[in-house]
Amino acid sequence: MGRKYFGTDGVRGLVGKAPITPEFVMRLGYAAGKVLAKSRGTVSGRPTVLIGKDTRISGYMLEAALESGLASAGVDVMLAGPMPTPAIAYLTRALRLSAGVVISASHNPYPDNGIKFFSAQGTKLPDEVELAIEAAIDEPLECVTADKLGRAKRLDDAAGRYIEFCKSSFPNDLDLHGLKIVVDCAHGAAYHIAPHVFHELGAEVVAIGAKPDGFNINAGFGATAPAALSAAVVENQADLGIALDGDADRLIMVDADGRTYNGDELLYVIVADRMQLGPVAGAVGTLMTNMALEVAFKKMGVGFARAKVGDRYVLEVMQEKGWLYGGEGSGHLLCLDKHSTGDGIISALQVLTALKRSGQSLKQAASGLILFPQTLINLKVAPGFKWDSNAAAVAEKEAVERELGEDGRVLIRASGTEPLVRVMVEAKEAAVAEQMARRIADKLAA
Repeated sequence: MGRKYFGTDGVRGLVGKAPITPEFVMRLGYAAGKVLAKSRGTVSGRPTVLIGKDTRISGYMLEAALESGLASAGVDVMLAGPMPTPAIAYLTRALRLSAGVVISASHNPYPDNGIKFFSAQGTKLPDEVELAIEAAIDEPLECVTADKLGRAKRLDDAAGRYIEFCKSSFPNDLDLHGLKIVVDCAHGAAYHIAPHVFHELGAEVVAIGAKPDGFNINAGFGATAPAALSAAVVENQADLGIALDGDADRLIMVDADGRTYNGDELLYVIVADRMQLGPVAGAVGTLMTNMALEVAFKKMGVGFARAKVGDRYVLEVMQEKGWLYGGEGSGHLLCLDKHSTGDGIISALQVLTALKRSGQSLKQAASGLILFPQTLINLKVAPGFKWDSNAAAVAEKEAVERELGEDGRVLIRASGTEPLVRVMVEAKEAAVAEQMARRIADKLAA
């Protein structure tokens, strides 16, 4: 059974347009509350849900609608305010709550927003639970009797709890003294969290993208726009830079020369470090993961598997195989020995652990992985567009694959979060990858 409202990362869209409207979000809260009401209660004797959000102006409106929907279903609510997505996952688990909800559109611009859920275990909701919520959305909106309505209260120490949790993922016998780090918070949910984590571990921190105004999230800063971080690292003569996205579940890093390192390279650094402590059975990437990482892991004796694009699918394969490490080139990295979900701050701390243990710079630690040239073209399309219904594009894809043979690969996929079709071509030469990707994209755009 397919999803009607949920994509690969919750419900997302343009604010004011279905489904991101106050009415729908209230219905979503009520539906989720009905499903959660069947679960165990917390110390209050009834299900309790934690709500966090990023820094978008629309978060206030959607938070109120979601709170109303949950309360009308008899569910208590705790409000954490602006917090990273992985912080809500952690706090939900630590406080033994029924579920966590994040109001965020992650790396998207401020006019977008979304709702995503975490289970009591701090993981993305299983498909069957999301489908149960979807089914309940279309049922009549009702309300429990007044004596059974949910209550709401603030979780005042959310930031402090999460900062300490992040710090606990860094070895007790190491510190960050002597490192100057630029931290780019994308004017997002980690603006009051990330700089403190790295400073309290001993680093000299220069914070950028840490002045949210409701409208500037991800605008020219953060993991999706790392040029600002590269410039700041060079300007401040820093040792490295850390860029998060708007909800702080992605990580991109920059070395002292201003060179950017994506999720594939950072996953390599983390796994290579863990191998110094003992064997690593395997790691999970996606269909978009660079072939060079697969080749490098094979040489290292590390198993490798590809999941569908989306950190929820990476996690599913990791759990199936019992592996601890996985990620995407976009910067979603999972270290299940440290957290139940992808976390940009904790992932950065694992890279810093590798650098401190080895005494290497980021450039040195990543030098064993030389990425294959890869061209990615994003095409805007109408919602529901099926690229494989375009016969000319299908024929061109097959022609390119024949020409590449074993020296590259082609991937075309629809985005799970935006009305885009992504065309990716990998080849031994950058010019070949770019030319072939353009050939396919031109057919799709015709």
